[in-house]
Amino acid sequence: MLRRLVLTAAASATAALSAVPAASAAPMSGTLMSGIPMSDTPMSGSPISALMPPPARDDDSGDRLTVTVHGMGNGADGRYELRCHPGGGSHPDVDGACQQLDGKTTWGKDPFGPVPPGTMCTMLYGGPATAHVTGTWAGRPVDARFDRTNGCEIARWDALVPLLPGTRA
Repeated sequence: MLRRLVLTAAASATAALSAVPAASAAPMSGTLMSGIPMSDTPMSGSPISALMPPPARDDDSGDRLTVTVHGMGNGADGRYELRCHPGGGSHPDVDGACQQLDGKTTWGKDPFGPVPPGTMCTMLYGGPATAHVTGTWAGRPVDARFDRTNGCEIARWDALVPLLPGTRA
């Protein structure tokens, strides 16, 4: 199945590239879909420049998360903004949260991932606290919910302290 997908993708790419005429001596004119004149883009005059995305804006760079916490009962409830690379926002521990997330970010592992199905969890209740984390981390969208309803969920929450508030705030 994977081989079929790879061959299909390769054939599609080959067909798409063969449909693009070779670069000629005459420069291309016009604008890209983004409205940027082709003369202002890298490799202008090349048919490939029409396939390139527009350059990233400064406000698109970096990792941005919104953390909403309810039910902690220790003054940690609220909504916090976190920016990393460069750091900033209203989070109470920007440097600590960014450093913790950087340490948890590894290839093939989602630091915000749920407890895997079928995991045996202790019947330990950690309180009514809930958290919702949204935004972008490491170029990927994040929409994760956290609670403290059993041992696995408590461990999942505690693994992201100080992004999420600890039980002693």
